[in-house]
Amino acid sequence: MRAFFVACMMWVMALSCHAQDLSGLARVDLDASSIEDGWFGGTELTLGLSQGVPFRVFVLDNPARLVVDFREVDFGGVSAEALLPEPGRVSAVRFGTFRPGWSRLVADLSTLMLPEEIGMPVEASSGRAALTIALRTATAEEFAAHAGGPLDADWGAQAADPPRAAQQDSFVVVIDPGHGGVDPGAVRDTTSEKELMLDIGLALRDVLRRAGRVEVFLTRDRDVFVSLPGRVALAHQVGADAFVSLHADALSQGQARGATVYTLSEKASDAASAQLAAQHDRADILAGVDLSGTDDQVASVLMDLARTETMPRTGTLAAALIESMAAAGGPMNKRPLREAAFSVLKSADIPSVLVEVGFLSDPRDLANLRDPVWRAVMVEALAAGILQWRDDDLAIRPLVRQ
Repeated sequence: MRAFFVACMMWVMALSCHAQDLSGLARVDLDASSIEDGWFGGTELTLGLSQGVPFRVFVLDNPARLVVDFREVDFGGVSAEALLPEPGRVSAVRFGTFRPGWSRLVADLSTLMLPEEIGMPVEASSGRAALTIALRTATAEEFAAHAGGPLDADWGAQAADPPRAAQQDSFVVVIDPGHGGVDPGAVRDTTSEKELMLDIGLALRDVLRRAGRVEVFLTRDRDVFVSLPGRVALAHQVGADAFVSLHADALSQGQARGATVYTLSEKASDAASAQLAAQHDRADILAGVDLSGTDDQVASVLMDLARTETMPRTGTLAAALIESMAAAGGPMNKRPLREAAFSVLKSADIPSVLVEVGFLSDPRDLANLRDPVWRAVMVEALAAGILQWRDDDLAIRPLVRQ
């Protein structure tokens, strides 16, 4: 349904003879920020800012959450626990960079609520501002009627920078560092999946470019959020010959350890693989991207006859990566090749794999992933596997297409 677009690019001006400059980066004043439940069913969210900024507010369901986009707020040094010491009608908050120039705050709602009053008054003397959102409880019917993504929902689906076109007759590899921005991925103490995968992705790009045999594009080259459909769209935009998504997830109860390569299957090869695929899609939903309706599109694409050619090529890509990582010392999972319905693998015409370089939930893998020397070895192994597959794929491609 149409978004509950309470504030659409709301420009806030200082109440003085000089207009407040809204082009800079606003900093969060934690002392002037709070999330408080009222006595009679309402909740008020206040975010103190060093200056006024444009913002928009909307709500999404399944799960219920309030989303606030800013242009732009620096959340550095602010923790979710400091902003929300005790969960209540707002059960959790997360925030961060969503795309270049934009930040996002997502508040999970344990009680269905809709914004009743929204404002961002700006002090005339100092330029300081405070975003205030008063929420009131709502029925399920009211909430459903107002919930939905913004009218320009695709604005956050693209990668950090529009990619340049690939050269004709080139071999193009898209590297996809998982998570980013408001979505940290798995976190263990001070180690986050999004930071590790960006580090590995940038290093892998550099190694492949130095080899001079492929063109390389990243779905993100900084700490920004890119939606799952946006990552796939970029691969199509640049005419990718291969798509490699990098992750280091966490699974409960120590279900997995060691490097693992996933290919697409609607039926997961095991329960842990199914859990991982569900976590990935849920991360997109929690970040405020509405994926409703995408399954039908994906299903139609998957029926394309291109998959007849793509599936065996995907299998050989996965095998090349596994062989190369194993030769470099891994360590590998006891079943290094697995299948699951990861959304980023659903391109019918692009060989696509998802590599769990390790699992942050496993102590051995966590120690390895934190070791820059080990990461460098794995980057070289990934590059070697991709390059070997490239050579093999180019050699057999004319035969496959006969």
